[in-house]
Amino acid sequence: MNKKITITMFGGAGTVTGSNFVLDLGTQKVMVDCGMEQGLPDSRERNQRPFNYDASGIATLFVTHAHLDHIGRIPKLVHEGFSGTIYSTEPTRDLAALIFDDALHIMHDDFVGKGIEPLYREEDVTKTLSLWKTVEYGAQIDAGDGVSVRYKDAGHILGSGMVEFSRSGKKLVLTGDLGNSPSPILRDAESIAGTNYLLMESVYGDRNHESHDARRDFLRQTIEDTRARKGVLLIPAFSIERTQVLLYELDQMVDNGKLDPLPIFIDAPLGSKVTDVYRKYPQYYNDEAKKHLERDSDLFSFKGLTVVDTAQDSEKIEATKNPKIIIAGAGMSHGGRIRNHEKTYIEDTNATILFSGYQAAGSLGRRLQDGAKKVLVDDEWHTVRAHMATLSGYSAHKGRDELVSFAEESADTLEKVLVCLGEPRSALFLTQRLREFLGVDAVAPAEGESFTFDM
Repeated sequence: MNKKITITMFGGAGTVTGSNFVLDLGTQKVMVDCGMEQGLPDSRERNQRPFNYDASGIATLFVTHAHLDHIGRIPKLVHEGFSGTIYSTEPTRDLAALIFDDALHIMHDDFVGKGIEPLYREEDVTKTLSLWKTVEYGAQIDAGDGVSVRYKDAGHILGSGMVEFSRSGKKLVLTGDLGNSPSPILRDAESIAGTNYLLMESVYGDRNHESHDARRDFLRQTIEDTRARKGVLLIPAFSIERTQVLLYELDQMVDNGKLDPLPIFIDAPLGSKVTDVYRKYPQYYNDEAKKHLERDSDLFSFKGLTVVDTAQDSEKIEATKNPKIIIAGAGMSHGGRIRNHEKTYIEDTNATILFSGYQAAGSLGRRLQDGAKKVLVDDEWHTVRAHMATLSGYSAHKGRDELVSFAEESADTLEKVLVCLGEPRSALFLTQRLREFLGVDAVAPAEGESFTFDM
């Protein structure tokens, strides 16, 4: 009897965020990711809706990595009846615990105070973490129905993994997000040669990044321009990976004498906790970072750096004499302490806001990046006079050509490629690129669409 696996797109199709894929293996149903949708006007409403499937009917959840758009609704899934096993790497589990705790505090402030029911509560998080098991890359997991699963390094953030399903000599890989290799800290994404069916991300499916040397030079020059103007450099940064990469790069510049120290503030409590997790798992670093660790006991600390903990200390940053750099969350300026700093400096002609990663459509970061002259920040209108700069080379996602090269490793065996986790424009562009350059059967699925594979 010919066995089949059917995969349905319940999130992450036609959009960057909300990763959520259900696979019917035969008698077992499993999932990959259960993330929040972010950045769109109706994201909160969409996250609040019940799932379009029976949560109690899912046997296993495989988590690719610990970004909120991949894990943010897992406790909601548990609240609605999921009681199976959750798998990920160990760093992903540690990071997820931090993300859930942070989300609980945000929901309490944003939801409960406004009479809105939160997505989940503390007891749901506690139960979620009790269901969690960790595995190493390459370890075999029995998913039932004769399907084996293993994680492969995705090179995206610490502990990130692609999920490979194998049965009857065929392979289906769901990439999650793919790292912009080579990363300053992490290993490159592993090869997927021999894959038959592929579901891949496409965040930057229609454009490339600067080279790694160019991004480092641009960052240093932006800092020097800020110093010359005696201004302020604001960097909205994601707490996971972006903050750690920036700290690592600044550490190298200061230690190598390529950057004279100046006041640099990390105003991101979650980012500081995440950095401690990065310190905990040096075995996940690439060879270059490991060599640096032999010479420097802390890759994320240097002269001039101040880690800010309390909100009161955050408010005191303004009193520090310019020039200075403030790195704060959230990465798309849709919340967090960066918004307070933006309100302070957005009308300052000597200030610069440097975007170092993806800005979702509808987010404050995207509006600023697109050249808005006036923006609404926490119910206050501000005229934009600060300089705007974008440095996509520090994105943790592969660019267009790297995505094509990644898929090309399996061009001889690929029977179908599902291009997901990207805005429609980038997903459709990459889809066409894969068809033309590799001659593979690639499609950009719609939300709710299903595909059945022989395996």
